[in-house]
Amino acid sequence: MCVFCKIISGEYSSHKIYEDEKVLAILDLSQATLGHTLVMPKKHLENIFELDEETSKHLFNTVRKISSHYKKTNQDIKGINLLNNNGEIAGQTVMHYHMHIIPRYENDDFKMHIVEHEPNFEELAKLHKLITE
Repeated sequence: MCVFCKIISGEYSSHKIYEDEKVLAILDLSQATLGHTLVMPKKHLENIFELDEETSKHLFNTVRKISSHYKKTNQDIKGINLLNNNGEIAGQTVMHYHMHIIPRYENDDFKMHIVEHEPNFEELAKLHKLITE
């Protein structure tokens, strides 16, 4: 049984933010920023490729509600990152699907590194054709 399943079952304790019959939201132990929250389905699903449409809708609606609540109740929050890793190569460390809600503050030290470069329009056209055919 994975660590999130143990939290969901009550075997491990957590700081619950929200819970209903389908999802659980808890404070992340790492607290990348103040209020860093994890939202997960109660059913063990490893990654986005295992999610069904109903679970996806319910989970993302919950993410939206929690994010909106945080923004409305804490004026110091200037934005929110939603992060989801699928597979080890993508940084997933707990193999139970979950979304990170990471509140952003004026001078926080949370960084996401995305390499910016000039677009290669020819390669983009090839990729588009490959994906859409």
